[in-house]
Amino acid sequence: MGLHQAERVVHARYEVLGDRVQRTPPDPLDLASLAARAAVLSGRVAAVEAVWDGDTVHDWFVLLVAVSDAPDGESHLATVYHRPDGDPPSVAAAKAGRALAGHLGVPFHFASPDSPDDDAPRWRALQRPAEGP
Repeated sequence: MGLHQAERVVHARYEVLGDRVQRTPPDPLDLASLAARAAVLSGRVAAVEAVWDGDTVHDWFVLLVAVSDAPDGESHLATVYHRPDGDPPSVAAAKAGRALAGHLGVPFHFASPDSPDDDAPRWRALQRPAEGP
């Protein structure tokens, strides 16, 4: 079965069984919820970053992550999908990310807020100069 046929089968099943599908509520984007998530992370939060991602189901969406140091890493804070009754994902993520970054006293980074780009430069890459020959 090809992808197009599979999508049609899923769509048909959803039309019949859609009322039985348990929907996961969207991740909360309010400052209190995001600050609580950031507070339990290991390591110091060095920045809050918004990053584009996408798939065939949700199209483009934005991930909000806490970039940490000691140990280096990042932790997922929220996934911001398109909401018919709200701001576009980039706008909602930027508002929430700026608010959290301000609350934590760290930088906020969103390399491509105006158009989806999952290859946009990440905050950590911009903080470390490229190693030369």
